[in-house]
Amino acid sequence: MHDFNYHRPGSLNDAAAQLAGASEGKLLAGGMTLIPTIKQRLASPSDLVDLGGLSELAGIKEEGGSIVIGAMTTHATVAGNATVQSKIPALAALAEGIGDPQVRNKGTIGGSIANSDPAADYPAGVVGLGATVQTSKREISADDFFTGMFETALEDDEVITAVSFPIPDRAAYQKFANPASRYAIVGVMVSQGSAGTRVAVTGAGPSVFRVSDMESALSGNFSASTIEGVSVDAGNLNSDIHASAEYRAHLVGVMARRAVAAA
Repeated sequence: MHDFNYHRPGSLNDAAAQLAGASEGKLLAGGMTLIPTIKQRLASPSDLVDLGGLSELAGIKEEGGSIVIGAMTTHATVAGNATVQSKIPALAALAEGIGDPQVRNKGTIGGSIANSDPAADYPAGVVGLGATVQTSKREISADDFFTGMFETALEDDEVITAVSFPIPDRAAYQKFANPASRYAIVGVMVSQGSAGTRVAVTGAGPSVFRVSDMESALSGNFSASTIEGVSVDAGNLNSDIHASAEYRAHLVGVMARRAVAAA
């Protein structure tokens, strides 16, 4: 592991300033991805800004028809929260299916979406529920937040503070998980409500994406049979030792139909 400067800010403003003042600064949330990456010498930040002391970035509340989840809230907290379980059970189920107990009790929603891993679950939840990402500078709609593999719309000195999820009329998340890591080979979040009808897919492509043909079909008739014949082009999908692009395209349809049925 390379040497780096360690910072533990006492406020959000301090964290943003320390991040801005570093030549190659990184924010440390749960560290479930960042620490192994540094240990493997795949990243060599000059500074680590640890957000663990900022209690204002953690917590869950219902506000104006939405569930607002602080960026430093762990997956286990989301999964076990009574308000999330009651208002958006699909989101609680998604969080419960992430990784293993260590990851769920240390990993955070803010860290997960900032990393924008193509096989992570939360991107499908954020886009599939039409959420809004709140940062130290602005609000970013889910459709504008994820820009590519491990890439987001965040600026270099921008800190995620919370994610606001509008409460849907119905929603469900289904995934075909890697049996070892529980990462999504393909995961699909389907929802219908104030954010419209949304179908978001993770694991299949370089970044989370929506399936507009399925959304249009479900807007007229929200049933699994409605999207039976809707397919996804395998041309731009991932292919690796776990699944070919063609198999992932097939799984998108299977997981989407299961999610609609569950919703």
